[in-house]
Amino acid sequence: MADADRERWDSRHSVAGVGTPAPPDALRGRESLLPAGGRALDVACGRGSVAVWLALRGFVVDAVDVSPVALASGAALAAANGAAVSWRAGDLDSGLPPGCTGPYDVVVCQRFRDPRLHPVFARVLAPGGLLVLTVLSAVDDEPGPFRAGPGELAAAFDGLTTVVHEEGNGEATLIAIRRRWGVAPGSPPARPAPW
Repeated sequence: MADADRERWDSRHSVAGVGTPAPPDALRGRESLLPAGGRALDVACGRGSVAVWLALRGFVVDAVDVSPVALASGAALAAANGAAVSWRAGDLDSGLPPGCTGPYDVVVCQRFRDPRLHPVFARVLAPGGLLVLTVLSAVDDEPGPFRAGPGELAAAFDGLTTVVHEEGNGEATLIAIRRRWGVAPGSPPARPAPW
């Protein structure tokens, strides 16, 4: 990401102030899908509302954003709520920063789309882990470089079990679970192979 993009996001976040902990948009009303705990990754975390919300639910959270101003706001929100989050500055155009290797029980990404990261999200997701994505979409809106095409998220994560897939009004959402190795959805755990 160019320095101009980082500066633009810093400027935008500097006037926004400290937010409040909140679930990702796609999980509102679906909070029961969230695992009981574990590790979580919030990609393009902005001012940290989701990262702090996850930490308050017992997750060990890594939160990544390109904007140091956003990360400082997130750290203030975490401190105000007694939550611990590992804040990591990173240019996502270069992939996830070092240390964000997973496995994660929850991976969240809201309002940031880079199809090159889709395989990375799937790779760092733990077996049984929950993926929660919401991006801008060309469905019911104009196409553009930051908008997912019809069916893009479902196709990118076809190796996961889709729980929710919605497209419309310029937004696409996917909630999916990584299958546990050797287990078909809804079946009892398989015995490990002897080799």
